[in-house]
Amino acid sequence: MFGSVSGRTDEQLLRRLHDEHAGVLYAFVHRYTDDRQLAEDVVQETLLRAWRRIDQLDTDDPRSYLFTVARNVLTDSWRARKRRPIEVDAAQAAPTPVPDQTDRTLDSMLVAEALRRLSTDHRTVVEQLYFHGRPVADAARLLGVAEGTVKSRAYYAVRALRSIFEELGVSR
Repeated sequence: MFGSVSGRTDEQLLRRLHDEHAGVLYAFVHRYTDDRQLAEDVVQETLLRAWRRIDQLDTDDPRSYLFTVARNVLTDSWRARKRRPIEVDAAQAAPTPVPDQTDRTLDSMLVAEALRRLSTDHRTVVEQLYFHGRPVADAARLLGVAEGTVKSRAYYAVRALRSIFEELGVSR
């Protein structure tokens, strides 16, 4: 039944081999690997090798031969992967985009210029409250002024900063 080797008969025999055994071979190979593509490739290579030796195939039970070939193809694939460098997906190989820091740099330059234009009293209150994150009471103690004075200076510093930013052309 599988012993005949000639033109159209070869194609029919291979098609029959595929129809009868490909699903079982795939299930067998897929138990050893989670890679669906690899399992499909192993089944295809197994059937190709069977087709090349179709005249030597056992007509009664080709399945044992197919399982042996599939196991050998899978083993060869594992060995080949160990010898090759690790394959990387294109998504993993793509460089990670670095965020553009231009806006942030320009903003920090504008803030530095605006702070430079503030009076010393207003600048030190802004630095204590906003840059160091200190509460009003702590800022007052550090600066040696009353809490009300810190609040007042902060209020007028923010108003002055708004004007300075307008002069600098910032419209956010």
